Amino acid sequence: MAVIFVTVGSQKFQFDRLLRAVDDLVSGGCVDGGAFAQTGACTYVPTHMRHEAFLGRESFRAHMGACDVVVTHGGTGAIIGAVKSGKKVIAVPRLSKYGEHVDDHQVEIVCQFGAMGLIEPCMEPADLSNAYARVIVNDYLPYQSNTERFCADLSEYIDEIGGVR
Repeated sequence: MAVIFVTVGSQKFQFDRLLRAVDDLVSGGCVDGGAFAQTGACTYVPTHMRHEAFLGRESFRAHMGACDVVVTHGGTGAIIGAVKSGKKVIAVPRLSKYGEHVDDHQVEIVCQFGAMGLIEPCMEPADLSNAYARVIVNDYLPYQSNTERFCADLSEYIDEIGGVR
């Protein structure tokens, strides 16, 4: 039994296409554990899942902790946060042509995380049912931070140019 947590972020942009797609998925009986959506600035009101526009930090953590699958927009923070929490992730990029963002940078983000084997990319909300079927049966790589390596490389570079740490 899989529970879905949907997050569309807290920016001023709507992502109604994604909410509708998840609502349709739930109403079609594909999600046996139900779903909860953090809807942000969306105007679409889900009818087949519980929802709230904005969540406090603790409520967000609780929903993240209780779910099996996170369906999210293509923001780096949302994706990394879900992967770090050990969740299976379906990421759908916001597109500027629908007024979901100022440009299409999330397409690159979703493609990159998908190519790394960390998430299930879903380029169009209309393909969400197929992405959900894949995410349930597939395994994904765990997130590994490269912060220590980055700091070591930066320190080495500073030493090489004669800088002071």
